[in-house]
Amino acid sequence: MIQSDTNGPVAYLTGEYPRVSHTFIQREVAALRAKGEKILTCTVRRSPAKEIMGPGQAAENTNTFCIQEAGRNPLRLISTHIRLFSLSPKRWFSTLKLAMGTSSQGPKAFLYQLFYFAEAGVLAEYLIRNNVRHLHNHFGSSSCSVAMLTSALSGVPYSFTMHGPNLFFEVARWRIDEKIARAQFVSCISYFCRSQAMLFSDQKHWPKLRIIHCGVVIGDYGRSDDQDYGKNILFIGRLSAVKGAQLLLEAFASLLPKHPMARLTIVGDGEDRPNLEGQAQTLGLQEVVRFVGYRDQREVASLLKQSDMLVLPSFAEGVPVVLMEAMASCLPVIASQVAGVSELVEDNINGFVVPPGDLATLTSRLNDLLSDPEKCRQMGSKGRAKVEAEFNIEREAERLLYLFDQDRTQDFTILNARDVQGANLPE
Repeated sequence: MIQSDTNGPVAYLTGEYPRVSHTFIQREVAALRAKGEKILTCTVRRSPAKEIMGPGQAAENTNTFCIQEAGRNPLRLISTHIRLFSLSPKRWFSTLKLAMGTSSQGPKAFLYQLFYFAEAGVLAEYLIRNNVRHLHNHFGSSSCSVAMLTSALSGVPYSFTMHGPNLFFEVARWRIDEKIARAQFVSCISYFCRSQAMLFSDQKHWPKLRIIHCGVVIGDYGRSDDQDYGKNILFIGRLSAVKGAQLLLEAFASLLPKHPMARLTIVGDGEDRPNLEGQAQTLGLQEVVRFVGYRDQREVASLLKQSDMLVLPSFAEGVPVVLMEAMASCLPVIASQVAGVSELVEDNINGFVVPPGDLATLTSRLNDLLSDPEKCRQMGSKGRAKVEAEFNIEREAERLLYLFDQDRTQDFTILNARDVQGANLPE
């Protein structure tokens, strides 16, 4: 055994990395690296090819350690666990017990816990080989289960970023209480998120629940001072029912006679795209609505500069990064009053917050922006100021670094890297 290497790297884990819908994680990693922190990115499985956009994500994909690829050979997987068992039988059995004890009901859930345990062994060996001092995971569901078990197997302390909202619908299934209890700290993306974590955890763990916003690179977004505000509406998001794009199409169609020069661009893809395209055709919007699919970060920034407002009428959200990007681009936004959205969008100040699913209010607020370019300008300016003050990725990265560095002042017994040199997994 050895004590943790205070100069070792930090490993980042999520279920699929990189992917176009999670560019905020890539942005966070880049900000940490820019501040001199060595970050090793890890993923449970590879993202589908359609989720890898642009050369930047392609490079990240190449340089990211994939657990399922490394453990694909059963003999290699078994040999990894045999080696970890031989190094510390007590730790191996206690981690297996943890995996079984945090399973939800049913044989399928139990089997998945065994998969997470197997994957944790692969990742634990990778962390030990690379003298990783801390493991940070994004999201609190399956990849966080792997992170918790990896920490228990390896002794490397872990933390995770809690997003929601889906996680809060299944807190018992994902044993959020146990994950919070074992984490070194929990990064909550909003006060609403932290309140949910407080609700589902023991009060003694509340001090480790820290507000760390997702953020944007402010300099990547903006708008020319002399650029007029017109009637170009933008939607950016996964094309699934939860994002509410169907309501936006209805609102847009009802306002088109009053605003015949209005145009709507829909950025994103997903299982609901055929239905939305069919709806647009039924409503006679083929000539004024564009479906452009996924776009990389640079293309999104360019589309924001060409637009005049962003609308995101979701039924469930955390704090959408796309709203931050739009506000940094000096755009007024319309968003649903769900979860932590109102911590970013202040109603009638830097945008409008509407009741989720309320078509009449959505239509009315969209009409307000289409009818009043000066209101768009004022809201856009205030939105930019809000993001600069509270959602700057550089400042949020500094807060994460501070929390990672707390581990350097504490002793964590990590399995000795020299003892795993003969393992059959790639570096």
